[in-house]
Amino acid sequence: MSMKDIQAELKAPKGQFNSFGKYKYRSCEDIVEAAKPVLFKHGCHLNLSDDMVQVGDRIYVKAVATVFKGDVVIGTSTAFARESLDKKGMDDSQSTGAASSYARKYALNGLFAIDDTKDADTDEHRKTIPAPTEAYKRAFEAVKSLDQLKSLWEGLTKEDREICADLKESAKRGLQ
Repeated sequence: MSMKDIQAELKAPKGQFNSFGKYKYRSCEDIVEAAKPVLFKHGCHLNLSDDMVQVGDRIYVKAVATVFKGDVVIGTSTAFARESLDKKGMDDSQSTGAASSYARKYALNGLFAIDDTKDADTDEHRKTIPAPTEAYKRAFEAVKSLDQLKSLWEGLTKEDREICADLKESAKRGLQ
């Protein structure tokens, strides 16, 4: 039994739906729940831990996902996420929790070889990218400076950046 066997057996469906962007995604919790029975079957267990790390003037959450068989580490992965400087509607603990969930999800993706993307060069990939919502179109049309554009872009998730890539380029051309 190895990480290769666990990775081959693990199926983590996208159990969440983003109604704003109209796409399915998997959360950290989805991955953990899918992993538990597979790990149990192989006599293994998962440990997730977080640490706060300062890089320059920013604080990042460092998440480490580790699979053990008894006391022996058979796989580990690390990922980082930072808290947003302007996460409206969230208090500090919620912002830290969101960064922790994000970092843990990507540590789990690395540990279990889960690819959250499709090949960007294929027609299948282009067909799976939803059109930007009217709200996104208005937000990018309202941008008045490159700094505003950068701030808007940095506030988007990876999935939303993919959806809005053309809007970003159009807004950028309009500012130059």
